Amino acid sequence: MTVLEIYTVQAGDTALSIANRFGVSLQRLISDNGLSVSGRLAVGQALLILRPETVYTFMRGDSLFSVAETYGTSVMQLYRNNPFLIGADYIPEGTQITISFDDDPAEDIRVSGFVYSYIDRSILEAALPYMTYVIVFGYGFNEDGSVIEVSDSDIIELSHRYGTAVLLSLTTINEDGSFGSGKVERLLTDLDFQNLVIEEMIGVITRKNAQGMDIDMEYIPPQLRTEFAAFAENAARQLNAVGLEVHVDLAPKTSADQPGTLYEAHDYRLLGNAADLVFLMTYEWGYTYGPPMAVAPLPSVRRVLDYALTEIPAEKIFLGIPNYGYNWKLPYERGVTAAVTLGNLTAVNLAIGNGAEILFDELSQSPYFYYTDSEGAERVVWFEDVRSLRGKFSLVSEKDILGCGYWNLMRPFPQNFLLLNSMFNIVKVYGTDI
Repeated sequence: MTVLEIYTVQAGDTALSIANRFGVSLQRLISDNGLSVSGRLAVGQALLILRPETVYTFMRGDSLFSVAETYGTSVMQLYRNNPFLIGADYIPEGTQITISFDDDPAEDIRVSGFVYSYIDRSILEAALPYMTYVIVFGYGFNEDGSVIEVSDSDIIELSHRYGTAVLLSLTTINEDGSFGSGKVERLLTDLDFQNLVIEEMIGVITRKNAQGMDIDMEYIPPQLRTEFAAFAENAARQLNAVGLEVHVDLAPKTSADQPGTLYEAHDYRLLGNAADLVFLMTYEWGYTYGPPMAVAPLPSVRRVLDYALTEIPAEKIFLGIPNYGYNWKLPYERGVTAAVTLGNLTAVNLAIGNGAEILFDELSQSPYFYYTDSEGAERVVWFEDVRSLRGKFSLVSEKDILGCGYWNLMRPFPQNFLLLNSMFNIVKVYGTDI
């Protein structure tokens, strides 16, 4: 019997009938898949079915630490196996928890996730046991070299509580929240100014007890390709000297000479050599103003990763994972239609609420559905589910890269983390694995 199964809901299924079929509890099926308490389903919806190997029932006087010690595991792994325990102040006597699953994974990976300062702290806390790194977006810099900071002290404190390292993401953001790509030229060409910004960032990172810096800079003028790589190398040298990491985010390229302002200044070989780790932004094929399609079609993701591996060592690469989908009004009109971003759980609930059948595109390995909105307009939604994510996680394993990272952690998606936990052993690099 396998540790997990992905089941596609058929007409006539109920949450109870599925739970009975697979011999799992209804409560666990609902919580693992983020279902409403009513257990309503959509035809075509993908459900993650997890079968525990060892289950323990809490007794009076037990604690997570004592149970973990008894079974030779960690509290962190108990959190990962039982997400309802995360953040719980009290565990009632009689509560059943999963100690282990059949064939616990042996393959180690690291996992990262981007957050904004306004993330719902309960959503953040639910993700933290599965994170190696949290990356706070986005810090900027002023004309005088000072840093535009983010209010994130409690994010850092909470992350550390779960053994998660924190990186501060340096971008070209302005004080008003807009992005100014024009200011990047001075950063890349004026070495004194560049060193001042790096020095200021090191000061902020150290003061906030973070573990490093992420460089997220897009639409850099192509003529500054080597200067951008030199900046990343300079930053890594200075941060590494004081025990800090530097990660760089890379546009999704499939060749060295790929045209376009988004791609040309991102030299995979130079940046891969400069940075400690790189994050491939393997998403946004389906995007706000583009035609309806999968956000991260698996064949496209594979092509980017295949190219990256010709330029960058596998042990430095994070594969980007989108934690969102898009909702388009039909018919699509280029330059007119603007898709609405939505979470993956929201997408499924939208299908349920409108009686829509969820379909699965075999080529892109992505789910989608059509429905008619309250104004009578036809719409289409492309999103991610455990089927599409299993394909991406399998790619991480197949190519033996360091791990994967989420853009972003702002929306809940419990299915996803349980799937990740069932396929990999997630490594922590900060503090101890409690």
